Amino acid sequence: MVAYGKDLDQLGTFLTDRKITQATTVRTEDIEAFKADLATKSYTPKSVSRKLNSIKTFFRYLRLNGILAYDPAEGVAHPRYENKPPRILSKMEYRALRDACRSDTRIYAIVELMLQTGIRIGELANLTTDDIKDEEITVAQFESHLARTIPLNHAAREALTQYLSIRHKTKDKTLFVTKTGRPLLVRNIRTAIERYFKLAGIDGAKVNDLRHTFVAHHLMAGVSPETVSKLAGHKRLSTTERYLDLIKDQVEGRTARLEEL
Repeated sequence: MVAYGKDLDQLGTFLTDRKITQATTVRTEDIEAFKADLATKSYTPKSVSRKLNSIKTFFRYLRLNGILAYDPAEGVAHPRYENKPPRILSKMEYRALRDACRSDTRIYAIVELMLQTGIRIGELANLTTDDIKDEEITVAQFESHLARTIPLNHAAREALTQYLSIRHKTKDKTLFVTKTGRPLLVRNIRTAIERYFKLAGIDGAKVNDLRHTFVAHHLMAGVSPETVSKLAGHKRLSTTERYLDLIKDQVEGRTARLEEL
């Protein structure tokens, strides 16, 4: 329900900017324009499709209850996308990424946090300074994902400590902020990391590959799928177990200790 509300709020903001303030005046081309706008903001086809599901549900409800004469979202097609297997960065690749962004203290901390905790980019953007404890972070509920606590290893703690020492002094408690103290947006984070992927010479990599690498690395190190699933915030254990097919020849003996990448 949280994600549904945010999707509709995002559409509402877009429509208001186009001087459309009533659901009864929304046209199919307006929703098509919103879909195209999402694509320009680095949303994946899968994310766009999910947002369209929310929008279609909303307008279908209005139509069925006689509030609208027709459903403007009905004819809007979902973007096509493939369910490709997760990409797992090699040790050489994620070390090269580290080296490429090391002088950028803020992005380095973001990369390290994603790589060492498996946190989602949206969850990371929503972190506050209150969520950071000495040896763990508390991830608040985000969209349809439940809240959870993730331990911080030495690499993550050190990167965060360095970032906090140069973080802009602001009353805003958002953890990652711009040089002027404003919250760093998801699209800004994604753009910055993808730029460093290119600088590191890593072709075809995406921000979410840091999360994939966290999951795969710990499964390979012998951490139980149940533990990894809980830390990654997977709703279903089967989501975590998908990775086992990719790494089945590399899984070591079981361990309860989290590894440092």
